[in-house]
Amino acid sequence: MGITSHDVARLAEVSQPTVSRALRDDPRVSEATREKVRRAAQALNYVPSEAGRTLSTRATRRVGVIVTDLTNPFYPHVIAPLHDELSGLGYRMMLITERSDEAVAEEKLLDQSMDGVVLATATTDSRLPAQLERRGMPYVFLNRDTGRAGDFASVVDNEGGGRLVARELVALGHRHVAGVFGAANTTTGRERELGFRLALAEAGVGLAEDRVVRGAFEYNTGYRALPALLAADPAPTAVFCGNDVVAIGVLNAALAAGVKVPDDLTVVGFDDLPMAAWEVFRLTTVRHDLGELSRQAARLLVRRIAGEVDPGGERLVLPTEFVPRATHARAH
Repeated sequence: MGITSHDVARLAEVSQPTVSRALRDDPRVSEATREKVRRAAQALNYVPSEAGRTLSTRATRRVGVIVTDLTNPFYPHVIAPLHDELSGLGYRMMLITERSDEAVAEEKLLDQSMDGVVLATATTDSRLPAQLERRGMPYVFLNRDTGRAGDFASVVDNEGGGRLVARELVALGHRHVAGVFGAANTTTGRERELGFRLALAEAGVGLAEDRVVRGAFEYNTGYRALPALLAADPAPTAVFCGNDVVAIGVLNAALAAGVKVPDDLTVVGFDDLPMAAWEVFRLTTVRHDLGELSRQAARLLVRRIAGEVDPGGERLVLPTEFVPRATHARAH
């Protein structure tokens, strides 16, 4: 038989529950008693059982993270800092990947093996948040949310970022513009398009539907969209893309079509992924702090697990900035 907490209790001359509380740094246990228990545990080479701790506290110290598109280069850059922040807060991260939120079996999330959930690829029509809410499972949104009041979310000022792009394009003299936006059932797609449209309208520049393509935030969306947009009369001189991955698809499609960027066509992305700065792309884009986006989601979830949040919801919004590189130019 291995060393148990009862053995530590006997050596420290305290009760077994006191050992459990002391090793959790429970403030109800005096510092002197905690130190005595720690010395006893060290003398016996005792390692607390995670399973036993879970039974006694009903806390697993595990958090699930749901991502439905691991092929997107965006997500590794938010998952790594999310993991690190959760680890620093005493939680282990479990990555759950499915093709859609609807494919996430409810029992995977509600079998008491996790204390909370991060929803990283939620859509506005997903039923999963409501399921989690009904079962009392704390969760937060990362990057996307439902767009409804009461969300707990760490997001970007997408509308503000869209406005920044529109104002830059107008200042460069572009009047024939196009957009390759994200899917209509994502808040990131909707908000970036909305900000772009509003700022264009304020400048007296229209954005006709035949100059708009919506689709998944992936390379093929951009690559397939550009030929149809270039067929418009007159052809657009600038394209705003829903994210950097879509923009890279547009850049490659332009290269294949013999369209020079930025001389013939300005291309602007969103997110400022590290690859956007690579010399092969040097993509003009909209920047936000990818690491902080994840870190504040982790902190928000831990506070929600602890019951330290306003039950009416909390939406943390990161600012954006325009990053000029080599894929934009004045309209001719």
